[in-house]
Amino acid sequence: MFKIFHIDAKEAARIADSVNDPHVHDYQELIVGMEGSLQHFIDFKTDAVLAPFVSFVSKGKVHRAQPVAVNGACSMWVIRFKSEFIPETIFQLYALYHDQANLVLQQNHSFKRLVTLCEWMQEETQQESPDYAVIRHWLSAMFTMIESERRKLHPDEQAQLHTHSTTFKHFLKILEDNFRRPEGVEFYAEKLFMSARNLNLICQQMVQRSVSEIIETRKLTEAKNLLAGTDMSVSEIGYELGYNEKAYFTTVFKKKSGQTPTEFRNEMRKLISG
Repeated sequence: MFKIFHIDAKEAARIADSVNDPHVHDYQELIVGMEGSLQHFIDFKTDAVLAPFVSFVSKGKVHRAQPVAVNGACSMWVIRFKSEFIPETIFQLYALYHDQANLVLQQNHSFKRLVTLCEWMQEETQQESPDYAVIRHWLSAMFTMIESERRKLHPDEQAQLHTHSTTFKHFLKILEDNFRRPEGVEFYAEKLFMSARNLNLICQQMVQRSVSEIIETRKLTEAKNLLAGTDMSVSEIGYELGYNEKAYFTTVFKKKSGQTPTEFRNEMRKLISG
């Protein structure tokens, strides 16, 4: 569900000597670079990013990250987490980091606070019984701080936001309030005073997903949270999320996650108890 580790010059050299083809992850990845540079192939182009920087790679994006020492020095934190670890912000992350994975920052107090949070998270994971609720809070805070730095570096960005981006964010807000209801594309399109076709086009442009896929993914994230964190039955969870038939909910869940709800719950309980 969550992992954090550090890359130094020795580890960067090891990665350089290993097979590192473009690939996709089934998790989200945040890289915080303090020293060195990152040769990053993403969105089908290669960028070289010099520290200090942050780089966010959303689940399913084809990419290859190659850390490189500069003047013999390399120091980077890599954080990997499942979408359901911070589900309340994950779609906002898709919107904010679409087609702009890398952000070069200034070596200032704000950046040092990001590094401190990484150190705190690693220390917490090394405890006998890590408190992942605390780690989740720190990770959410990190993304808030990064977005704050982005606005400082690009003060005119908000004024230049494309209408599609604004509409997409409004859609996400409406979705957050209504995803438990059995509503489809037309419901959200009407709320935004546009056609279902146009809303689908905007969503495809922003995150390469249809409206239906985004709705189902949000439902699935919540289903996983309820399966892992409550004793609600599979039928109760399905009904809570707008699925009137347990069989249909199970079919959708397995299609999206590769497991039945019961299999997912059992796996999570083993991980937590272990």
